Amino acid sequence: MLLSDFDYFLPPELIASEPVEPRDHSRLLVVDRSTGNISHHYFYDLPHFLKSGDCLVRNTSRVISARLPALSLLNQSIEVFLLKNRGEKPQTWDCLVKPGKKIRSEAVLKLKDGTEILVKKTAEGKFEVVFPEKPDFFGWLDTVGEPPLPPYIKRKATLKDYSRYQTVFSKEAGSIAAPTAGLHFTESLIQNLQNKEIHFADILLHVGYGTFAPIRATQIEDHEMHEEFYRIPSEALSLIKETREKKNRVIAVGTTSLRSLESLSLHGPEGNTRLFITPGYEFKQTDGLITNFHLPQSTLLILLCAFLGKELCLKAYQVAVEEKYRFFSYGDAMLVL
Repeated sequence: MLLSDFDYFLPPELIASEPVEPRDHSRLLVVDRSTGNISHHYFYDLPHFLKSGDCLVRNTSRVISARLPALSLLNQSIEVFLLKNRGEKPQTWDCLVKPGKKIRSEAVLKLKDGTEILVKKTAEGKFEVVFPEKPDFFGWLDTVGEPPLPPYIKRKATLKDYSRYQTVFSKEAGSIAAPTAGLHFTESLIQNLQNKEIHFADILLHVGYGTFAPIRATQIEDHEMHEEFYRIPSEALSLIKETREKKNRVIAVGTTSLRSLESLSLHGPEGNTRLFITPGYEFKQTDGLITNFHLPQSTLLILLCAFLGKELCLKAYQVAVEEKYRFFSYGDAMLVL
């Protein structure tokens, strides 16, 4: 399949640079797969479309302050962007460096609290950064780093983004981009859903930088999917199994939750997934999806085309553009049932 088949026109002014307040006042485009019906609502209307016994699977990964402004010993400004923890002691991360040409082999950089970090260029021409020991590494990171807002948000992160670019149910730090479908939930909306006996299964997928990576292949089958770690705890597995046995629906909150669910048959309840879902894929675990609006020609849009059908998906996006929905991370949402 050609990458160009998964394109749509998006006026730049529809890219959301600020979130809606309160969170659940974002708009909600509802698409019925069986009838093709498209209707317009608000996210706080979500309980009206779910039934008692349905299970929402949500990603509880927490976004880290991955963007680190730093100074070289010559007082040059350099940005370090954390990518993936190497699992070494002291903390060592794969990273991006901007501008990378200022690091020939290795360099000591100073963060805004005076902490010195060591950035090294690897044999492959990539970068890694070594941190000194910190008793609460991610807590400390919030004091020296910034929220990793995606590149299409053309502004600096503000104090508000430290909390707003997190879901209200985030727990375990590790993502370098938010699982954005979850950003629309508030504590009161969650309570309303639970009062209706709609259940939540908490899973984990640490969102990687590949979520922003463009597809460079002409044929989507030639694209190599990025790897992300996921974990589906036993409590979530039991709840999902019980939901299925009772013939109720399992609805993924976001593409990260959907990829985790669909990776079960490949890697079990925990592992690293490179699952690339394209049209023709047979969904085994997922009956519905809550998602934001995704970039043209992206792996996430292709996944949605697989779930919804390409023709109906692109029609829904055209309707969203015509109705001036807000797009991408801080934008509006879609519910597919």
